[in-house]
Amino acid sequence: MDPHIYNVDLTYLSQRKGEISSPELDQIIEVATPPEFPKGMPGIWSPEHLFTAAVSSCFMNTFLAIAENSNLEFEGLTCPAEGLLDKKDGKFAMTEILLKPAVTIPNEVDREKAEKIMIKAERACLISNSITSEVHMETTVLIAENHNV
Repeated sequence: MDPHIYNVDLTYLSQRKGEISSPELDQIIEVATPPEFPKGMPGIWSPEHLFTAAVSSCFMNTFLAIAENSNLEFEGLTCPAEGLLDKKDGKFAMTEILLKPAVTIPNEVDREKAEKIMIKAERACLISNSITSEVHMETTVLIAENHNV
């Protein structure tokens, strides 16, 4: 694959708030300092949320590609994620990301395959491979007949 550039524009609005957009996308996302910091603003996406979401959504995209190439039939995928902000070497950093993917498959026979694909997806995720945060994962495989999606 050839190198790609992804463009993002930031516009300061007021206080500790701005908005991000991209000439390639239609949506504008409001961003702000999280409420844990001085003058932070609750209820608005923060860089820390976006960082955690980047890891989680990259996991999903990688899982989907690997599942398709592996002919894994699945009926659903969720991936809650927790990003840990802590001090590292005296500086604030996103030190850990915990992914909690749950894939719903039609039958028990593909449980091991689904588990292996989740592990492979985390290892192959380009965002996880681009950051210094430790990425951990707690996987769940659900069987559709035993679970309502």
